[in-house]
Amino acid sequence: MNSNQLPSNEYSKFNATYIQPLENVNLIEELEICLHDFIRFVQNIPMDKFDYRYAEGKWTIKDIIQHIIDVERIFSYRALRISRNDQTPLPDFEENSYVEQTNANARSIQGLLTEMAAVREATLLLFKSFTHEQLQLIGTASDNLISVRAIGFIMIGHQKHHQRIFKERYL
Repeated sequence: MNSNQLPSNEYSKFNATYIQPLENVNLIEELEICLHDFIRFVQNIPMDKFDYRYAEGKWTIKDIIQHIIDVERIFSYRALRISRNDQTPLPDFEENSYVEQTNANARSIQGLLTEMAAVREATLLLFKSFTHEQLQLIGTASDNLISVRAIGFIMIGHQKHHQRIFKERYL
């Protein structure tokens, strides 16, 4: 499935900011490609930038990488629950509280990227296991309707969003 085939009623207006910029990408292929692009991009960032904050109270690049990992884990769990036709509404999460508890800035950049690759590999295996019908299932997360396939595209768009932020505000 390609991003331009995703009906807008399968995700919230908030998540449209992650999905709409995607240029007709294939879900499975792009989950893999964008990980490799991201890792190459991060490996070319000067070492002194990983702990940099462009303003007081803003996250560092390490914080953001850990945030991407945490969000992918949460969204994969949501995709799993919805794909199994679990209609239990899934709660929101407070991203700032998560970042405060990660200790990401004490970690090595290679350790963060290794974890990100492992999480993405698990995400890829999960999404490859879904049938066409499972990808179309819709559940509720953060008080909004969302499909399994939309969750996959949101993960891609979320990662790309933060990569753009790196370029615009950190480098």
